[in-house]
Amino acid sequence: MKTSILVLFLTTTFSFFVAAQSIEPIFDEFDGLYQAELGSTQGCVNPEVNVFRVCSSALRNDKNAPYILHHGAKTEKVMVLFHGLSDSPFYFRSIAKAVYQEGFNVVVALLPGHGKIDPDADMEDSELADRWRSHIAKVTAISEQLGDKIYLGGFSTGGALATEYILQHPEKVSGLTLFSGALALDPNVEFMANIWGIQLLAKFLDGDYQSENANPYKYPQVARFAAFELVEVIFSVRELLEKGAKVDLPIFAAHSTADRTTPIVGVKSLMEYNQATSVLYELPKELEICHADVVINEEQVSEIGIDGSLLEEIMPCDVPKANPKHAEMLTNLMAFLAAN
Repeated sequence: MKTSILVLFLTTTFSFFVAAQSIEPIFDEFDGLYQAELGSTQGCVNPEVNVFRVCSSALRNDKNAPYILHHGAKTEKVMVLFHGLSDSPFYFRSIAKAVYQEGFNVVVALLPGHGKIDPDADMEDSELADRWRSHIAKVTAISEQLGDKIYLGGFSTGGALATEYILQHPEKVSGLTLFSGALALDPNVEFMANIWGIQLLAKFLDGDYQSENANPYKYPQVARFAAFELVEVIFSVRELLEKGAKVDLPIFAAHSTADRTTPIVGVKSLMEYNQATSVLYELPKELEICHADVVINEEQVSEIGIDGSLLEEIMPCDVPKANPKHAEMLTNLMAFLAAN
């Protein structure tokens, strides 16, 4: 009798422990977030082991969907990654995989207005920047449950949003990783952002914003209106720094010196404010690595599948090319994460 009671007690205790450690409820929260954003979610065509992906009929395809790479339980560290303007979580695939293989749970979010079959209404939304900010906060809150220490990472616009969030909530995050971080834009774009009525003009010029093009994971162009929403975030980051927001956490940044879209000066300025470790992996100008190419490798380029032979000489940065230093960049990133 005593043996039966002991077995029952141990079984109940073990079941409670397993339930307490389960991350399934976190997946439900993640799915619920995107149900609200996309209208509905559904099963993915090709489910993968240790990948929780939130697919939807509102998205162009499943590889535009947000996802979590998980180890089946909470981990010591969790990385949350936010993509750039006009692209999708696909662009973080190689980086997310590498971080996951280092023992992290990795969350790759989908920013409002992105990855969709019909993004026109989103790309004209006067609340778009605030929707991005709200999404960053919600995804971060969900992700906090997946690990003891949380790191935020961002590519381009995602980097600006992650930086702004950290400046406003420094106690919540253990580190920041930036890839082509959009902390500065071409001076002409920044100047135009201050012109009265420029956003109304941008909406008019954007017209009926389309998503279809040869690249299945990126919109054919950056919406002008959305670009000015990004400028609002960049100006907010600068204002926070100028008003004394504390920057005291490890920062890793990978940036091409040849980047004309987001000049490297913005990232360097942030690092000057930082009181903790700053690591800048600077891609030499002579390599002519375009803004969006910093995060992709040969496998991703092959999957995008664009034949750029007719476009290369006219608009070289419209043709995806693998970052020739991609593997070395990841080695430096892993060393940074191991040390911090």
